[in-house]
Amino acid sequence: MPYETAHKTDPDSILPDESGGMWFLADELETDELGISILELEPGVSGKAHDETETGQEEVYYVADGSVTVDVGEESVPLETDEALRIDAEERRQIHNEGDGSAKLVLVGAPL
Repeated sequence: MPYETAHKTDPDSILPDESGGMWFLADELETDELGISILELEPGVSGKAHDETETGQEEVYYVADGSVTVDVGEESVPLETDEALRIDAEERRQIHNEGDGSAKLVLVGAPL
């Protein structure tokens, strides 16, 4: 088949329900070079601080709904609905939902 489809909840979330949810869709979509995840963060919740130095994977974060702040190295970058941010592999990053409402992001990274 020349395409694959997936629903966000086809894989199990790696975050507890009270935090929101995070679903990795690369396996369901059978991607070879591209990682894609859906992240939902409830107010007051932060994602895991990490970098991708070992994988060499650059990432793009697209805010589908809500607002977040992303710590990139020593900087804090505020993002609103329909804004995107690209991050170099070696930069440490962490997503925070410091707002009053939930936030939903699409996270894309390559290469896998």
